Amino acid sequence: MQTFSGNTAIYTGENALQALKTLCGKRVMIVTDRFFSENGTAQKLATLCKGECRIFDRVEPDPPLSLIAEGISVLREFQPDSIVALGGGSPIDCAKGILSLGASDARLIAVPTTSGTGSEVTSFAILTHEGVKHPLVDEKLRPAAAILDPSLLQALPPALIADAGMDVISHCLEAIAAKNASAFSDALAFSAFDTARRLLPKSFSGDNSVREALHNAATMAGLAFDNAGLGACHALSHAIGGTFHLVHGRINGILLPHVISFNAQTHPAPYARLATFCGLSGIRALSAAIVRLRSSLRLPDTLTQAGLQSADVLAAADSLCRAAENDPCSQSNPRPVSAEDYLSLLRQCL
Repeated sequence: MQTFSGNTAIYTGENALQALKTLCGKRVMIVTDRFFSENGTAQKLATLCKGECRIFDRVEPDPPLSLIAEGISVLREFQPDSIVALGGGSPIDCAKGILSLGASDARLIAVPTTSGTGSEVTSFAILTHEGVKHPLVDEKLRPAAAILDPSLLQALPPALIADAGMDVISHCLEAIAAKNASAFSDALAFSAFDTARRLLPKSFSGDNSVREALHNAATMAGLAFDNAGLGACHALSHAIGGTFHLVHGRINGILLPHVISFNAQTHPAPYARLATFCGLSGIRALSAAIVRLRSSLRLPDTLTQAGLQSADVLAAADSLCRAAENDPCSQSNPRPVSAEDYLSLLRQCL
């Protein structure tokens, strides 16, 4: 038996932010970072919410549990009935952590400003403790509403477009092969992958007209993997990112072709179907298309090109591979992955 659920109400297109006027309650906590607080975006959302607002703007990349604790203190003192998460994956995951660990019944509304994580529609959150990324998976983490407003995407820097975009690509490729993939998750993942593959280079080059489509594709990919699961790429990426603080999407772009090759040895069908859907000649052509896309986005091919030292990575290899093996994403990979398999993948990426 297969299941598919998507309980998040999605508001998309021009003026989607206006939905905040009816979605928010009387007391609203806005979770964001200093950038959106200082440029006035958080205050704009506070005005739209109409109710009494408190802005918590201390979010940092890879939010640690200590930051979640600070947010919980604000939550308990302010007692909001709605939490609005503004920003990329880190503010949304931070808001999820505050809501969950703070045992609050507040309504969570996600307003993503990057097109990548899909966190605005998923039951996933990634929190960091003592240098280790811990994926949380709980139905209660799925936002009640997601607002996809293209006005928030006009000033995205190229590097952020590239890193976030490669995260979308990896979500699609992992979702189609994951153990819980279904016709419903495949439909979303196939469409999102094709959109991202075609439009990412245009967005990277400064074409604002494609960014709404990419924003929607990122959310579609989020719905796909939230139902189907992820796999070895994300499991190892979480371990590497937690240890070396390298950008998540960049790591995924390096790992993905190797993971596809590993999985295709026993489970080639999903990749072959996607290749056909995209007009590619087979799995090798699919993998080559990802490598070409990575190059067009000026992303590194290897971990050493990304700035890591081979000696440092190999010195941490045992802990990295154990962490990946124990990561929840590893459990939904179509092919069993041992610590030895992760070591082989890690060596291929150096």
